[in-house]
Amino acid sequence: MNITALRRFPFQAMGSFCEIQLLDKSRIDARQRFRLLAAEVVRLEQKFSRYRSDSLVAGINASAGRDSGIEIDEETASLFRHASSCYEQSNGLFDITSGVLRKIWDFKSGTVPTRSQIAELLPLVGMEKLELRENQLFMPAGFEIDFGGIVKEYAADTAAALARNLGIESGLINLGGDFSVIGPLPGDRPWPVGIVNPSKTENLMARLQLQRGGLASSGDYERFFMHEGKRYSHIINPMTGWPSDGLRAVSVCAELCTVAGSAATIAMLKTENDAVEWLAQLGLPHVFMRQDETIGGTALTTDNPESRTSKQPDSSQ
Repeated sequence: MNITALRRFPFQAMGSFCEIQLLDKSRIDARQRFRLLAAEVVRLEQKFSRYRSDSLVAGINASAGRDSGIEIDEETASLFRHASSCYEQSNGLFDITSGVLRKIWDFKSGTVPTRSQIAELLPLVGMEKLELRENQLFMPAGFEIDFGGIVKEYAADTAAALARNLGIESGLINLGGDFSVIGPLPGDRPWPVGIVNPSKTENLMARLQLQRGGLASSGDYERFFMHEGKRYSHIINPMTGWPSDGLRAVSVCAELCTVAGSAATIAMLKTENDAVEWLAQLGLPHVFMRQDETIGGTALTTDNPESRTSKQPDSSQ
């Protein structure tokens, strides 16, 4: 007799540990569906990766300075329009052209660039200098775009939508800590999702309940280095060229993981006080950690865990 059970399928994609959880009677059927969902994630990774010479992003960046620009498909144009909206709403803090600054910020060697090196690259940052006419994109010479701050969240949403089209009613997509709900657990119960404490990764900062939509997190703990007693985060402010030094971490819930991820990134780029105020005005459920390691946000509950231990099915970021 087939019994409906939670099927977990871990895999690696986008440089992260990923997992898809599906509620299904048949593990064989669930695995076949998982393969389709994972293939969609891989497709988006290959298409938008800045590390692949054969990716669409590599082709776009190679077109910089070309009078004719480059034609992009509707999926890419849609991502570009979302990035442009975030750029405007954040007053320039969310900027997909800022990836060029990584050329001088080496987080493997822990090298701090000089002010003159930063000043030399800043003229190559600024999304307002790009132009999209219908699906024709024009970029000045030397400019590059990087969808790294969008594509993982977009992939989670896309995989969840595909799962629903395949008839899956209950499931959860986890791409490196960015989540998208396929459908709630039986009885319309939410998925419990653990948010790791950036200061003590064996503990949870909070546990959130996801019934629908998505959740995305950002933090300075993901990649950083210490230099002369100062912490340098991988999250670079595109207006100054220097790493952000606001909140330690932030997680946001929204109807789409793509929206949640953009909001989390914008919050991380703001000063600590501005970020807290902005998140409150935004009105989306969220949780954050300040530099002094105090935790706040509207998504906190009385179930504020002291350890990472939780009942299944729990997904931890």
